[in-house]
Amino acid sequence: MTKTIARLRVRRGTAGEAVSRYQEFAVPFEPGTTVLDALISIRSQQDPSLAIRYSCINANVCKECLIAIDGEVRYACTTRLRHDAVMTLDPLPGKPVLRDLVTETRPPRERLK
Repeated sequence: MTKTIARLRVRRGTAGEAVSRYQEFAVPFEPGTTVLDALISIRSQQDPSLAIRYSCINANVCKECLIAIDGEVRYACTTRLRHDAVMTLDPLPGKPVLRDLVTETRPPRERLK
């Protein structure tokens, strides 16, 4: 039996890099799997250097997994993984990128200097 594969095109890079790049990952697809599930799988099984942010265990800190998915700002924890097209993941637009999909989300007055 052939397994269905989902493909994610993830923007990679750090704050100091002038040019970011995309890296494509293939993950097993199962109906109901979320984009966050796929990102956690990639980080644990393929590339531990992938930077993502989530805090699902703490309901008071929701909104941590907000990223741009196919050009639309969405929650990775509620967006379902697709197998019929490559999904492109970018950090939040208009926010300083710290690394990969992690952006600075705190207001300037709350940041330590």
